Amino acid sequence: MTKVVVTGGAGFIGSALVRRLLAEGTGRVTVIDNFLTGFERNLREVERQINLCRADIRDYSAVARALEGAEVVFHLAAIPSVPRSIDDPVPSHEVNIDGAFNVFRAAAARRVRRVVYAASSSAYGDTEVLPKVETIPPRPKSPYAVQKLLGEYYASVFASCFGLETVALRFFNVYGPRQDPGSQYSGVISKFMTALLRREPPVIHGDGEQSRDFTYVEDVVALCLKAAGAPSSVSGRLYNAGNGNRYTLNLVWETLQKIEGVALPARYGSPRTGDVRDSQADITAAVRDLGHQPGFTLEEGLRRTLEWYRAEYAAAASR
Repeated sequence: MTKVVVTGGAGFIGSALVRRLLAEGTGRVTVIDNFLTGFERNLREVERQINLCRADIRDYSAVARALEGAEVVFHLAAIPSVPRSIDDPVPSHEVNIDGAFNVFRAAAARRVRRVVYAASSSAYGDTEVLPKVETIPPRPKSPYAVQKLLGEYYASVFASCFGLETVALRFFNVYGPRQDPGSQYSGVISKFMTALLRREPPVIHGDGEQSRDFTYVEDVVALCLKAAGAPSSVSGRLYNAGNGNRYTLNLVWETLQKIEGVALPARYGSPRTGDVRDSQADITAAVRDLGHQPGFTLEEGLRRTLEWYRAEYAAAASR
């Protein structure tokens, strides 16, 4: 049976990918995670179906052991935060650059067929061109953006120099169940969810008219699987992993208020350092080469996410 490895498999995107792999019977699933940003609870109901390797990707020997016999590696492990990379850049550098290098190096040494690398749309920075196409020169504005961009370069180099098949997917603003709202670095939609359930006005940094290509996690997971199974002709290439639309933060909050039937005007604070103003993916290449087919509208994705947060909120209240 095929062995598949997911680094960062206890994170919110990683755990969704693990569930999808298990549901489709893709093969034996090994998760590598040190639980720095992931949580054991994200894997609780599937823990008996996976091989959990408690390891840090900064430890090459541990990574190499975990990748033994693997056919495909999904490299999602990271410290995924622009503000955190500015506030505390050293751990982000070590995990996002040194750790990524270890994964590619171990994959090549263990003759893994393909690595799917979770890149970031933050590499584009502020560009006047929208939607953002993969051929636009990168203009990173934060250490995190630089780190994820270097990972893309390593993916390409390992494909051309070491014969390791790689596909880099630039994740845009992914949201969905299990996204942690508790950290100051959490995604805006996870914070919106908890504010809504607590009937508290959220704080929006800036005027709220900044826009993002918010993409439901299941659409990103589906694209990861397509990238893993695509022909070898895509090796070494980069693709946008978004849905091709953009929504302002004000619109997202208005939509959530409408879904919940409440009126909670947002409060506005200072813009965050390193944030880009607008982001939207051109998904033409991913549709053409990988068969990308985003299936969730913003409202449907928000409804599904809110349903999960509501259940979690109720469970926490009853404990």
